[in-house]
Amino acid sequence: MGLCNTPLRLRRIAASVTAVAAAFALAGCGSLIGRSQAEDIAEINVSSPELRDGKPLPRDYSCQGTQGSPPLRWSSQPLSKAKSIAIVVDSHTSSEAAVHWVLYNIPATTTELGPNAAADPPEGSGQAKVTSGRVGYDAPCRTPGSYRFTVYTLDGKVDPEKGSTLPEILKQIADQTIARGRLTAVDIE
Repeated sequence: MGLCNTPLRLRRIAASVTAVAAAFALAGCGSLIGRSQAEDIAEINVSSPELRDGKPLPRDYSCQGTQGSPPLRWSSQPLSKAKSIAIVVDSHTSSEAAVHWVLYNIPATTTELGPNAAADPPEGSGQAKVTSGRVGYDAPCRTPGSYRFTVYTLDGKVDPEKGSTLPEILKQIADQTIARGRLTAVDIE
């Protein structure tokens, strides 16, 4: 190929890269946590009395508010292998991606968390150090952006070693996921 064909070649490469990225995203591999290696991922219905899917995150649950983590509810088909629940809150803005909260080892029988559960998590659960370096709910600040509240049912418990990093904990969650559901807020009110 000569230099005169370079723009065409670059467009083809860009189209190929875009197609591969889209395929990964559609397969669930485009998020911070990725898709579990489980054969079947069941669906979890995630809702909140304070959040609406596709609507703005209420200011009270952002860095400008004082409410802490929002209340969440979830339901799915009965899963006999369920051993625990994990919640991951992450964001994607035009300039960065971040994890705002990781709560794991929630008892498998739990189906909801009240407001500010990060301040008083369920007994036996743990919270990871998030992107900012804080432990607990690090309220989102940036707008525009999307804020994903993802609930995972796991077939085991997360067992981080002392000093485990965020990616290590997220990998344990991904490797044990048997069901997943998400509620996404877009921007902040």
